Amino acid sequence: MATHRFKQNAVLIANTFAFTMCFMVWTMFGEIGVPIAEELGLNGTQFGILTAVPILTGAIARLPFGSMTDRYGGRPVFFVVLLVIIPAIWLVQFATAYWQLLMLGAFIGLSGGAFSVGITYTAKWFEKDRQGLAMGIFGAGNAGAAVTKYIAPTVIVMLGWQAVPNIYAIIMLGTAAFFWFFTFTDPSHRNTKNISFRDQLKVINDPNVWKYCQYYSVVFGGYVGVSLWLTRYYMNEYGFGIQLAAVIATIFVLPSGVIRAFGGWLSDRFGAHTVTWTCLWASLIALFIMSYPETHYSVQGAGGAGRVEFGFGIPVWLFTAALFVVGIAWGIGKASVFKYLSNDYHENLGLVSGIVGLAGGLGGFLLPIMFGALVDLTGVATTVWMLCFSVTLVSIIWMWWTERRVKVLTEDRHKQAMS
Repeated sequence: MATHRFKQNAVLIANTFAFTMCFMVWTMFGEIGVPIAEELGLNGTQFGILTAVPILTGAIARLPFGSMTDRYGGRPVFFVVLLVIIPAIWLVQFATAYWQLLMLGAFIGLSGGAFSVGITYTAKWFEKDRQGLAMGIFGAGNAGAAVTKYIAPTVIVMLGWQAVPNIYAIIMLGTAAFFWFFTFTDPSHRNTKNISFRDQLKVINDPNVWKYCQYYSVVFGGYVGVSLWLTRYYMNEYGFGIQLAAVIATIFVLPSGVIRAFGGWLSDRFGAHTVTWTCLWASLIALFIMSYPETHYSVQGAGGAGRVEFGFGIPVWLFTAALFVVGIAWGIGKASVFKYLSNDYHENLGLVSGIVGLAGGLGGFLLPIMFGALVDLTGVATTVWMLCFSVTLVSIIWMWWTERRVKVLTEDRHKQAMS
């Protein structure tokens, strides 16, 4: 028993650390993309594409990586992923053209696919009543986005943006070695049934999977997309330098990543539905505040006093406070969505987590591009938050229609039967 508990904790720690480093690398273009955009003269849409390409490949990779984890186990799959991305990270410093950066970013994006490997590898080491907490702790590796916001801007200012990928490649090499020596393999965790990938994909026909995909595209896709956009947003809207903008952005990024562990505990205690419902409503209210654009009014004064001019905008402190609420809500929601999965799909958790993770990653891929396009088209910076508000509202309506409404109807029928 003591040996099993030691292996559980070792796998959890090594998994979480490796995923944190993967997430750090996965989101690095949100920081180094700022000086790159200045050098290459990129517009908002092009910047969004640059930051989003790694998110796309990471999202796509989650599905096959999750299936491979079910079949071969988490340790070998995770280790290979760590090794494969190192050359691409190192080569970024030598890229001089936009297309070169996009190609390398696509390979680096495989680091994001490690999520479906690690979440499954972690869950299968723990008992069912502890899986929510364990997966929440692992998912706190999302805080790697905050790590890159602390490290990359300082390195950019001191050594130039080219130094960031060089340093990150060395870090990832050390991470791969640490992971291999502090993790273990349990053959019983593998799905030994000879089921084809096509047969496995039949789970897509389950409408609940699509519902969980929608939830995760908000809480995780929104987290990734906003993380990539925030530094640029604070620089453009509030006039901050890159270091200050990145540090302030961690008020959203870091708590949202770290609190995922607490979200797992809450989900174990109160249930995935209650926690997810509360998180979506909290973020919807905060996003409504953030969406209000700076507005100037001109009205006719009373008694021929002439026109009265006044304006209103969201000050940086109020915007940041609302942003913090969104980060906390989405961080807890990321854990609660995966509690749904561990409850409903234990046997093929790797595959289903890959599908749901793919949806979340696609959200993180599409949002920066849509952010850039909206700003380019409208010239209104807060349209990015209006978009986040809209997709959150869709999730709330979907959840009400498929879960809360059904629950109320079931309770009413039960009361009628009792009477």
